[in-house]
Amino acid sequence: MGCGNWRSARSLGPLKAQSRASAFFTMLLIFTYVFYCLTAYCDSLSRSVLEPDSVAAYTADQLGVQESLQGSKKLPQAIIIGVKKGGTRALLEFLRVHPDVRAVGSEPHFFDRFYDRGLRWYRSLMPRTLEGQITMEKTPSYFVTREAPRRIAAMGGHTKLIVVVRDPVTRAISDYTQTKSKNPGLPSFQDLALKNSSLELVDTSWGAVRIGIYAKHLKNWLRYFPLSRFLFVSGERLVSDPAGEVGRVQDFLGLKRIITDKHFYFNQTKGFPCLKKPEGSSRPRCLGQSKGRPHPPIPQRVLQRLRDFYRPFNLKFYQMSGQNFGWD
Repeated sequence: MGCGNWRSARSLGPLKAQSRASAFFTMLLIFTYVFYCLTAYCDSLSRSVLEPDSVAAYTADQLGVQESLQGSKKLPQAIIIGVKKGGTRALLEFLRVHPDVRAVGSEPHFFDRFYDRGLRWYRSLMPRTLEGQITMEKTPSYFVTREAPRRIAAMGGHTKLIVVVRDPVTRAISDYTQTKSKNPGLPSFQDLALKNSSLELVDTSWGAVRIGIYAKHLKNWLRYFPLSRFLFVSGERLVSDPAGEVGRVQDFLGLKRIITDKHFYFNQTKGFPCLKKPEGSSRPRCLGQSKGRPHPPIPQRVLQRLRDFYRPFNLKFYQMSGQNFGWD
C-alpha cells in the first residue's frame, strides 16, 4: 500500500510541475494584458490580434501621414530639355528660388544615357515634393537626342517641356569656348566650323554647329508632343530681362509669380544677372566660374558664313515655335 502511494505521487509530480508552469504563463499573459489596458493600448492590441487587416490599414495610415509631412519622390512634371550653352543652368537656379519648385541639382541624363536603368531608378534621383510642388530636372542634351522624345512620351503623364534657345552662332562659340577650356590643344573655331576654308562649307557633323539647327530637332519632338506642351525661353532675354522671362516660365508651370525683379542684380564682371543675397546667406548666388567665359575672337567672314547658313533654319524655327527671336 505504501509502495503504491509512492508510485502514484511520483507519476503525478511532472503533471503538477506542468500545471504550475502553465499557471505561471497564464498569469504573465493576464498581467501583460492588464498593463496594456491601463496604458490605453489594449483596444488597439486586441483589434490588431483579432483583425489582421487593421494592421495593414494602420501602417498605411502612418505612412500616409509621414508622406504628407516629408513628401514623396515623383517623376518630373517639367523638364528643361535644351539647349546646351543656351542658359539652362541659369534658368534652373532662378526657378529653384520658388518655394513650389524642387529640382535635381545635377543632370540625370536618363533619357539619353541611362534609359536602361528604368523609371524606378530615375524616380529615385528626384527630390521629395509635397502636394502642390513641382518636380523638375534639366538635361540639355535631350533636345538633340533622337530617342528622347519617344522615351519621355512613353513615361506618360503630361510632362511640360522647356527649351532655352540662343542665337545659334553665339551658342556655337560658347560651346567651343567651354570645350577648349578643357582641351587647350583644340583646333581653331573656324577650322572646326568650316569643312574647307576656301569653299567655306559649314561642317554640320560638328556638334557645336549641329545643335543650333533648332528646327530640325524640334520637328522630331513634334512627332510625339503638341506645341502646347513646349515653352521656348529666350537665352538673350534671360540675360537682359531675367524677371520677365522667368515670369513666363512660372505662368507656364502654373505657379504664382513669386520670382520678380527684386531677386536679381546684374553682375558687370560676368556679364549676366545673378540672384541677390538670399536671407540667411553671407553672399549673393551667382553661377560658377565656368559661366561667362570671354569668347575668342572669330574672323568676321566666318561669323557671316555661319549666319547665312543658319538663317533659313532660324526662320523655320520661328514659324514652328510661333516666336521670332530676332537672331537675323
